[in-house]
Amino acid sequence: MTRFRYITPHRTGKWYPDLETAQRHACDIGAGFRDELTGRFVAYIDTYLEEDEAELALGSAP
Repeated sequence: MTRFRYITPHRTGKWYPDLETAQRHACDIGAGFRDELTGRFVAYIDTYLEEDEAELALGSAP
């Protein structure tokens, strides 16, 4: 399962289970905004998207 978060030079967002949710919350940390005309997310300069492949630890044994 892939998780997403935005990173700015001064703040780090929380991990979210999908890209749309991460983009919706990116405004809270000053990572970007959603363009009202196109509906697309616009990231500010020096902001990047971090993706992580989260491992599900259900029933895994060493």
